[in-house]
Amino acid sequence: AWEWDGGFNMFKNGSGEILPCVRSAAGLKDNSKWSLTWSDEFQGPAGSGIDKTKWSYRIGGGGWGNKEFQYYTDSTKNSFHDGHGNLVIKAIEEGSPAGTKCWYGKCRYTSARLVTEGKFAQKYGKIEARIKVPYGQGIWPAFWMLGDDFKTEGWPDSGEIDILENIGREPGKVYGTIHGPGYAGAKGIGKSFKLESGKKFTDNFHVFAIEWEPNEIRWYVDGKHFHTVRPKDLPKGAKWVYDHPHFMLLNLAVGGNWPGSPDNTTVFPQQMKIDYVRVYEKS
Repeated sequence: AWEWDGGFNMFKNGSGEILPCVRSAAGLKDNSKWSLTWSDEFQGPAGSGIDKTKWSYRIGGGGWGNKEFQYYTDSTKNSFHDGHGNLVIKAIEEGSPAGTKCWYGKCRYTSARLVTEGKFAQKYGKIEARIKVPYGQGIWPAFWMLGDDFKTEGWPDSGEIDILENIGREPGKVYGTIHGPGYAGAKGIGKSFKLESGKKFTDNFHVFAIEWEPNEIRWYVDGKHFHTVRPKDLPKGAKWVYDHPHFMLLNLAVGGNWPGSPDNTTVFPQQMKIDYVRVYEKS
């Protein structure tokens, strides 16, 4: 039996197979113009690691350009299937695990950073994930993309598209942003999306998506459009670098220039849960 997954006209069975709706039901978003090209439904057994045909790990504690505090590992203690159709990325406070070294000395935290680089990249389309974010001061989950020429062109010339970012001290707000040459870091071009007063993203799963077409990227939360960027929105003379394939990243950072450090209110461990990641192209 096929079961509706809660949105975006997709059905899935217990084996993780997915099927687009042929006909749109009342009140559901019409996905008829999109054709699925790649997905991970995270149906692995409880405790199992990532599907290495789709993802690989990035490992290290050098700060990742943001003075982050975590050491990213390839351990199933930091990224694993929960046996209920979710991937979990888990940030743990554990104090200098063997074999780790961080930019500030002994590592205090571990987590995971997963990428599709070298395995999957796409130019244009709809990219979405259903995610339940963690919470707390200094906690920084993200679902994002980098240009597949990252290794040759470097950042930010390869382009960066942030589909979802949240900083734990703002539990009701998420951000969608692009970073490129002349508009990177704090100069990135982005907007935020806020839930109704008092609601928190950590309380439920939400669908975070972009629709990316030539000369336009649009951001959505649960099907609600909140941000659009076009070449005319860039600083004068800046280059639009979103006309080539990008790969995807999922990570859970601890600390950094933007979210700030964890404090005595921050509870560990923290978990970022991902129900699925799906990529489409225009039919």
